[in-house]
Amino acid sequence: MTETMPALKTDQFAGSADEPTISMIGTRAMLFEAPGAFTLACQRRIWALMDACSERPDIAEVMPGVTNLMLIFSIPPENPETVACWLRKAWETLPEKHIKGRLFEVAVRYGGELGSDLPRVAEHCGLSPQDVITLHQAPLYTVCALGSVPGFGYLHGLDPRLETPRKSVPSLKMLAGTVTIGGPQAGISALTGPNGWNSIGFSDLVMFDPEREPPALFDVGDQIRFYAESIEV
Repeated sequence: MTETMPALKTDQFAGSADEPTISMIGTRAMLFEAPGAFTLACQRRIWALMDACSERPDIAEVMPGVTNLMLIFSIPPENPETVACWLRKAWETLPEKHIKGRLFEVAVRYGGELGSDLPRVAEHCGLSPQDVITLHQAPLYTVCALGSVPGFGYLHGLDPRLETPRKSVPSLKMLAGTVTIGGPQAGISALTGPNGWNSIGFSDLVMFDPEREPPALFDVGDQIRFYAESIEV
């Protein structure tokens, strides 16, 4: 009978505040968490680390997240600490990976019934609804990772003035295509269902279609620019 390696504590490979935290999740997965804030430069280093990990024969799958990377091993590693040391060295030495993705121009119907949290965001930020819309349209956003639900892209680029906490009581049936703000991030709902992000508008984009190849519309490195198709405030 094969001996099962016990799961390691989540702080097993923790470094200082300016070093990554690396922890085992069960026996076959390892989570790498980058230090510092969610910046595009940090995410580009995650992408570089993703490529390096993909070349290792002992790693079956890599899943990039927002400033983190999940590794799935082919078999439980005999010495996880050795892998953790390799990850730290790679993180320190690898250059940023720049991905030239596609550009999506996304039409948004701001406000109204499908953007019902627009007044809440405006009040929280001390802005008018029109100011929120103007600031939301201004940046060029980058898809940093896909996750949460199939097809959902975590976007970098939201103006810090629009940062708004997620709702304490989520919407029970937010429609796929809803344009949202959650904390320091912008997004577009990929599936219809419960959602705690703030709805500020709606897009007709189909973010995930299992009959499409690939099913997810966005990919890591793609860029998004929002523009107003209509405004109802």
